Amino acid sequence: MKKIILSIDGMTCSACSNGLEKYLNKQDGIINAGVNLVMANAIIEYDETKLNQAKIEEFVKKAGFKSLGEFKEIKTNTKNKIEKVKFMTFTILAILLMYISMGHMINLPVIPFLNPHKFATNYMISLLILTICFIVYGFDIIRNGYKNLIHKTPNMDTLVGIGVVTSFLYSLYNMYLVFKGNTHLVMNLYFESSSIIIYFIKLGRYIDGLSKDKTKEAIQKLVKITPNTAVVKIDGKLKKVTLDEIHKGDIVVCKAGEKIAVDGEIVEGKAHLDESFITGESKPQTKEVGSKVIAGSLNYDGYIEYKAERIGKESTVSEIVKLVVEATNTKAPIAKVADTVSGYFVPVVMAIAILTFIVYLMIGQSFENAITTFVTILVVACPCSLGLATPLAIIVSEGLCASYGILIKKSEILENAGKTNIVIFDKTGTLTYGKLKISEIKNYSDMTEQKLLQIVGSIESKTTHPIGKAFVDYLEENKISKLDVKEFGNVAGYGIIGKVNNQRMIIGNVKILENYHIENNYKQEEKELASNGNTIIYVVQEENVIALIGVNDMIRSEAKEVIKDLSNMKIETVILTGDNKEVAKKVANELGIKKVISNVLPKEKSNAIKKLKEENKFVMMCGDGINDSPALANSDIGVSVNSATDIAMDSSDIILAKNNLSSITKLINISKKTIKNIKQNLFWAFFYNCLMIPVAMGLLKPLGISINPMIASIAMVLSSITVILNTLRLKK
Repeated sequence: MKKIILSIDGMTCSACSNGLEKYLNKQDGIINAGVNLVMANAIIEYDETKLNQAKIEEFVKKAGFKSLGEFKEIKTNTKNKIEKVKFMTFTILAILLMYISMGHMINLPVIPFLNPHKFATNYMISLLILTICFIVYGFDIIRNGYKNLIHKTPNMDTLVGIGVVTSFLYSLYNMYLVFKGNTHLVMNLYFESSSIIIYFIKLGRYIDGLSKDKTKEAIQKLVKITPNTAVVKIDGKLKKVTLDEIHKGDIVVCKAGEKIAVDGEIVEGKAHLDESFITGESKPQTKEVGSKVIAGSLNYDGYIEYKAERIGKESTVSEIVKLVVEATNTKAPIAKVADTVSGYFVPVVMAIAILTFIVYLMIGQSFENAITTFVTILVVACPCSLGLATPLAIIVSEGLCASYGILIKKSEILENAGKTNIVIFDKTGTLTYGKLKISEIKNYSDMTEQKLLQIVGSIESKTTHPIGKAFVDYLEENKISKLDVKEFGNVAGYGIIGKVNNQRMIIGNVKILENYHIENNYKQEEKELASNGNTIIYVVQEENVIALIGVNDMIRSEAKEVIKDLSNMKIETVILTGDNKEVAKKVANELGIKKVISNVLPKEKSNAIKKLKEENKFVMMCGDGINDSPALANSDIGVSVNSATDIAMDSSDIILAKNNLSSITKLINISKKTIKNIKQNLFWAFFYNCLMIPVAMGLLKPLGISINPMIASIAMVLSSITVILNTLRLKK
């Protein structure tokens, strides 16, 4: 199975994207296809033994759209100026058309040579020429509508296309009859209806296009973070290149005031870098030889040379953009409901329009009246607002989340986050910074403390766990060299093992002693260290405990406020940790968390999540380590902080790019407001269609209420604008 994201041209409404999605999913070899109107792309999973990109692009073409190749970047509409000029031109033509066709009806001065009663030929030809201009302007709508009808996926364009062409052909027929001598039919031309319908639909789509571009701003800011060029060092000489010319392993130079071009590792120099756009840390970070750098970081001072490691699509920024783009291509359950309704809605409207046309003729109404009503129903019922109701709200909210550093992998998560009634937190690295420091040592060996820590630090340097980093930091701060470690192994949930100087060392929590059947004679000492808030590390040489080391951590500055906010939202909070009970309780008491589950292995963490779900709890789990991965995967929503290990981030549904727990409450609030907004949009869209279709059918004519195709097109546009404006309120 292979996945590809294609840029799609020619989609003008949600019914277009739904039609293309349905068509692609019918094709042999395509496993799953999701089409996104706002991002103008399609994410397609396919069987590479049956299909390739060229064949998939052929499917897109047959469906009535055009593939612009593989999706590379998020673009706002670069044709905005051209579209604006074109739209303004047709606005003037629309006013002129309305003046010629209807000015005399409201006693406006008539253009002498276009007087319909004296110069009928001039009058008709002028309307025809102007209408042909509008049909050319809206030909994409008519073409897409009929192509979708052929593919049995009728959409909004189908309704408009049939309405416009029917009205135009009927007017042409009447024009022919006028030339044949029936001059009284000169007032029975509906060229202006065809033209104004197209104009108002283009107006709606122009406004819609502007709003879609606004929803991409937060994501596009990420794209613009990286510089366009960089300086690489080749054979001792400096050369300016574009980002595409940088290869893995190249040495890139960055001077004060410049930005890091690609992710890499410093090989020379020292500087302070601003990484706030990714980490959320406003304080510049000190970077020296061996430190990792992220593309887009700003070099405040100093000169550094770094080796390129992750370039192009592999860079941190590109992965974030890809993550957000892929998330926008997944549909929330509430969006699928709207899509299903839209899929049935268009054929039903067509049936109602045809039935009304037939009934009008059967009860003795004129053909003119019947055809006008037919066109009015088709135009007024266009489900544009219905289709925009959900995807636009989802895109706005995901853009808002991205601006807060909340990266969501699937749209359904944005919908479900508001259902959360319990949040489970890992302790180390999640509720705390994970920057542990060695605070107390109980040394029972004949080694000096420095020698003991040199051995422990050398083994711990082989792991990415925050506890291990405390020992590595100690070695670096005291400029102590690392020893050679052999037969290193990770004992998940317990600790690590390795050989140093031919001595087997076992390092971990109290459970590692049970695992290796080593007697624990230091329970009182463990309690003493734990009472001071330490995490306890046992050091075993061969079969003997030679030391207990206490490491301490700082609680995140925002953690207490987050727990308080969650409590105010009636959301329960729990600490789930592999650490000992005393340490976990101390952190819980400080933060105001009432429930603690401690001394648990990765499998036990996962089982704890399952038990809570069985109690009908909607569980959000927030963690950062390898041992959190099973729990993250099993929770309803898995959240990992950006400092998390790769496997934890892969197992989670949401990544907090700014490493700030307050993002959790922001996410839940955004989720609740988004769903409320979508429900409002769907209500008004359904209410509008339910209200306007009977009016268009003429059922309210006895009450003096009726509309024509032009009024119908205005009403349709106003419906879409209402949905757009309501959705944009989410940005506040």
